[in-house]
This record gives sequence, C-alpha cells and structure tokens, in this order.
Amino acid sequence: MKIAVYTGSFDPITLGHLDVIQRSSRLVEKLIVGIGVNTEKQELFSAAERIELVQRCTRDLGNIEVRSFEGLAVNFVTDCGANVMIRGVRPLTDVAAEITMTMANRQLNDHLETVFLMADSKYAHVSSSLIKQIAPLADDEQLARFIPREIIPDLREKISHPTA
Repeated sequence: MKIAVYTGSFDPITLGHLDVIQRSSRLVEKLIVGIGVNTEKQELFSAAERIELVQRCTRDLGNIEVRSFEGLAVNFVTDCGANVMIRGVRPLTDVAAEITMTMANRQLNDHLETVFLMADSKYAHVSSSLIKQIAPLADDEQLARFIPREIIPDLREKISHPTA
C-alpha cells in the first residue's frame, strides 16, 4: 500500500490545504494528514480541534487519516510507515524554504521522497496567518473564498472567545 503524509499546522485549514489534500488523495492509496503541534507557536485551535476540523472537511474522501504529531515531520512520516511526504507550495517565496527543508529531511532519512504540489492559482496567496488577520473584519461570504464554509462558525466562535 502506498502511503503519503501531508504535514502542516492547519490552524485553521484553508481551501488551499483542502485542494492539496484532495489532489494528493488521488495519487496514493492512503493519505495521512499530519497536524503539527509547535509548542513555540500561539495556536488558535488546539490539536484536537484541528483534527476534528480537517476530518469534517475531508469526510467525503475515503482514504484520509488525520493525526497530530510533535517533533520533526520527517520522524512522523517514518512513524506512519510512509516514505513519501507531500508539500504544497504557494508563491516562489515558499520554494526556497521547501527545498532547504527537503534537503535536510533527506539527510535525516535518505529513503524519504518529497512530492511538491503547486497550489491552485486561486489559493496561492491563502495562508492560515492571512485568515487570522482578515477573519475579524470579513463577512462569511468573504471568508468562504479562503476557508471551507463548514468551519466558518468554528472560526467565528474562536475569534470571539479566544480562550475557548
């Protein structure tokens, strides 16, 4: 069985993330979405909440599993029994950092292959950071251009009650 892993923070999941997940799921038998937990970052949603949001947005895809992890993504990929890591790349500014990370990952695991999927042009500018900036000011129709509609209420709740 060919397994691939797509890692990220998904805080929150965006339409760009969802596009990469959908496209990746057609390339492999099983896609594991790895939600990274970075203790140095201020997260909007907890890891458990992010897992639930990603599961809700991908429930129509039969070959997706969502897990959280701490530490190096390369170790998580290995722990999942995979040797393929999917990386979504947006504008060219992402490419340099992604190539550097790929070379480091190859040093850590020379059996790991990284597959880059270019973001669809309509999502190339979308990031979780952008969502956090515009969400307090945007209406639901505007937000639906960036994130899945089904998580807009969750985002609204989190922004209005950040400690919840």
